[in-house]
Amino acid sequence: MLLLLLIIPVFGAIAVLSAKEGTTAKHACLAACIINLVVSLLLLSQFDGNTGHLQFAQSCGYFGLCHLHIGLDGLSLFFVILTSFIIPSCILASWDTILSRPGWKSFLIAVLVLETLLIALFVVVDLLLFYICFESVLIPLFFMIGQWGHGASRIRSAFLLFLYTLFGSLFMLLAIITVWLSSGTSDILLLSTVDISHSVQNLLWLGFFLAFAIKLPLVPFHIWLPQAHTDAPLAGSMLLAGIILKLPVYGSLRILLPLLPEASQHFSPLVYTLCIISILYTCLSTLRQSNLKSVIAYSSVSHMAIVTMGLFSNTIQGIEGGIFLSLAHGIVSPALFICITVLYDRWHSLTLLYYRGLAQAMPIFATLFFVFILANMATPPSGNFVGEFLSFIGAFQRNPVLTALAAFFSVILTAAYSIWLFNRVCFGSFSPYLLRASDLTRREFFLLLPYLILTFLLGIFPNLILDYLQFPVSGLIVQTSC
Repeated sequence: MLLLLLIIPVFGAIAVLSAKEGTTAKHACLAACIINLVVSLLLLSQFDGNTGHLQFAQSCGYFGLCHLHIGLDGLSLFFVILTSFIIPSCILASWDTILSRPGWKSFLIAVLVLETLLIALFVVVDLLLFYICFESVLIPLFFMIGQWGHGASRIRSAFLLFLYTLFGSLFMLLAIITVWLSSGTSDILLLSTVDISHSVQNLLWLGFFLAFAIKLPLVPFHIWLPQAHTDAPLAGSMLLAGIILKLPVYGSLRILLPLLPEASQHFSPLVYTLCIISILYTCLSTLRQSNLKSVIAYSSVSHMAIVTMGLFSNTIQGIEGGIFLSLAHGIVSPALFICITVLYDRWHSLTLLYYRGLAQAMPIFATLFFVFILANMATPPSGNFVGEFLSFIGAFQRNPVLTALAAFFSVILTAAYSIWLFNRVCFGSFSPYLLRASDLTRREFFLLLPYLILTFLLGIFPNLILDYLQFPVSGLIVQTSC
């Protein structure tokens, strides 16, 4: 059944290519994505949460240097479900604009190719295949931003995304080649039994971490993210915030922590220092942004820094909190980008200073926007609150001083820019620069509704996810401590 997740988007792409009408192509693409979501939920229903071993494992032997071996465990299960959930939302969010620009077939195929590559990245257990999928997602993203983005600088933003992340991944490729030459395999399960010296671990860790820090991104490797978000189409922004930023999180869980445990412990002060710098710098930068998308993009950097602190805490609470927060952020952040695009579709501007008093003209939008802003602030009972709370608990056990500073700056400054953003957009007299427009359409409301339900569902019933994380995270702690 796991192979179906990789095959169904391929059949969807074939159906899109053979479609003669745009409406037929859109429905074929959406149908393939929804079928994938159903399959991922079936996998969840059949998943045994009382074990940390790979499930639904399938091995196709060796293909060149790669071991074609796929499987699911608690660390990858919910990232696969998140991907399967966000992809059809991207199609629905772009439903009215897909056919309005040339190359709409290429857009639909790019989304389906991205779904296959992202799911493959979360299910492969081979370092080389992980690297191939990690890099291959850049190609459809590059064309998505460069061809279907908006803004005069979209070509520059596409190249910035491509070259920035490609540069960091070259060091990861060198690290993978070193591992393969020294151990004779790139299979992650076999590598977990290989004893790597401390000095070699440090070098390998730096190679992997540079690639992950750029794509996460942490300061000072964050330059590409605000530009890419600002010029990307809605589907591109949703994919970047919802899934792409989770790739280094999964890479850290699958590679850095279990395979290079001594180096992860050794460099944890460096990681925590970069995280607190990222939180402070991006929160202060967010207060100065005049572009609506840039506000959400910069806020993502600080949230992912908190995730990283939890992952490198070497505690069950911290790692579970980091995973949980990354999933919650993958729900709230795309919803905020949908809200921003609702405004852009009506007034074709992302400049914050033009907006004011929208609560008078769009009360339903203002209500939903307010709820997602609160969730982005990690206020209870949202899933973000549970994730941040657990991440800080775990990080505090690792480094109390830096964690206290990070929590203080994060809570105060996140509330500052979030309240300022909502107050500017929704309160006050209606802006004289805007014409009156309708509130949320039925499609926009039902597009945001699942995100709203999931945000509160994770906050009220966090054990829906945490129960599945207990065994794999406990095994990861044991592996790291050995």
